[in-house]
Amino acid sequence: MIDDMLRTPGAVRDAERWTAHNYHPLPVVISSAEGAWLTDVDGRRYLDFLAGYSALNFGHRHPQLIAAAHAQLNRLTLTSRAFVHDQFADFCRELAELCGKDLVLPMNTGAEAVETGIKVARKWGYQVKGVPAGQANIVVAEGNFHGRTTTIVSFSTDEDARADFGPYTPGFTVVPYGDLDALTAAIDENTVAVLLEPIQGEQGVVVPPAGYLPGVRRVCTERNVLFIADEIQSGLGRTGATFACDDEGVTPDMYLLGKALGGGIVPVSAVAADADVLGVLKPGQHGSTFGGNPLACAVAVEVVRLLATGEFQRRSAELGARLHAGLTALIGKGLVAVRGRGLWAGLDIDPALMTGREACERLAERGVLAKDTHGSTIRLAPPLVVTEEEIDHAVAQLAAVLAG
Repeated sequence: MIDDMLRTPGAVRDAERWTAHNYHPLPVVISSAEGAWLTDVDGRRYLDFLAGYSALNFGHRHPQLIAAAHAQLNRLTLTSRAFVHDQFADFCRELAELCGKDLVLPMNTGAEAVETGIKVARKWGYQVKGVPAGQANIVVAEGNFHGRTTTIVSFSTDEDARADFGPYTPGFTVVPYGDLDALTAAIDENTVAVLLEPIQGEQGVVVPPAGYLPGVRRVCTERNVLFIADEIQSGLGRTGATFACDDEGVTPDMYLLGKALGGGIVPVSAVAADADVLGVLKPGQHGSTFGGNPLACAVAVEVVRLLATGEFQRRSAELGARLHAGLTALIGKGLVAVRGRGLWAGLDIDPALMTGREACERLAERGVLAKDTHGSTIRLAPPLVVTEEEIDHAVAQLAAVLAG
């Protein structure tokens, strides 16, 4: 093994030298991975408790997904939507069935899915609801994270994401997350949609109050407004159900999906809705060169088939209960609060002890990788292939960090 003084710091310095500093990564340089484990350039192994912000729900290099990618690489990778390829219909049909919707519109990134949802909602508002031209508005929540495009950061309340990127796109009303009365009051005759994360991931895995999502569904139905659920992080098994909305018995008008849909191999996102919503789009009005490409569809259809068995949703629910029990036992022992659902947790560390960044650095020294957000909060989101023993190990390492 080459001395880490020669490899890891040098690789980190090179990355900083040649890359715009829009990220502040932990000083770990990964070279390989499998399942829930990562290996750095010096051969040291780490337990992955971030899972690519849920993009790696099925772990690193899941055999079924890798096999699908290899098979497709040997046949066809890209056609553009100018033609139909032989993976497209299967992916769209099976994802639509998983979502219980009529139609699917494939894209690439989560932000593209959100932008697509915004455009579709506005067009639906003008053509179906009858909103006057140029007057459509969408209600969103404080603390949201839907991406980083110019339009999306226009309604962000995170100044790091928003500051100095104006002028901002109009047409959004921001209300407190979890406040049904405020949301209801914000809806007017020109409101075309309510856009929400069922659980706010970037904000620290914030779960809304019981009854909030059913209330949003009811109000949207009463006021003829689309309920758009951004399930890009929370969906596809993460919370112990196929979608976080399922936990509340709620079906939105539109799902925005991404991250895990690409199986940790390729970027894949999608919008799923019924024909009376997505059907407002006509040829030439919206598209993407790589959206729904053969390689993406070949991988993503295998993701959908993994979810169709229900195995990963059950694992997330059962192992999530174990994770949350272990974390809750640390409240008063360095943790102030624990939130989340399934294999997803937001932890507030006593700020007198350390920042979230310091906690993640100390966890990395102990072989567990996680990510901080907003001061003394860290997020845990292990792959759904994690084992009981690995969960117990990660909780034990956190306890040791908190104990100093």
